[in-house]
Amino acid sequence: MKNIKKVVSLGAIVFAIGATSVTAFAASNYTTRAEAVAGLTGKTVESVNAERSEEGKTYGGIAKDAGKLTEFKAEVLEMKKDALAKKVEEGTITQEKADLIITKVEERQASCDGTGALKGSRKSGEGRVNPGEGLGNRNGKCIGSGYVK
Repeated sequence: MKNIKKVVSLGAIVFAIGATSVTAFAASNYTTRAEAVAGLTGKTVESVNAERSEEGKTYGGIAKDAGKLTEFKAEVLEMKKDALAKKVEEGTITQEKADLIITKVEERQASCDGTGALKGSRKSGEGRVNPGEGLGNRNGKCIGSGYVK
């Protein structure tokens, strides 16, 4: 009986360590969309920002041109999850609200081609879960870069 308890306890510890490792692994390596595009494309943040302002491209468009749109969307989603997890931890929003926002971001990303061509914007209030809680369609950018109040 003691051996079974030891095995169960050891299994629980291994599971907890494994779950924590997976969570840490899933966290984004970047803090901004510019950093994500730069890191994924091998460009500098400065050159990405210059391309964005001079050529009018979205971050998603820059990633798409480099063949990295899928990876970029995944990074943006992880950044959004990180930010929402912090809001939940602070008690600013509930886990249910965070889950809803993530679901909406994933839905938007599914139809995003990186050009920012989705209808609606944060300014017009379209695509919000509640007023004041954007889902990332700011100025037509559809990759889930919005804010949470």
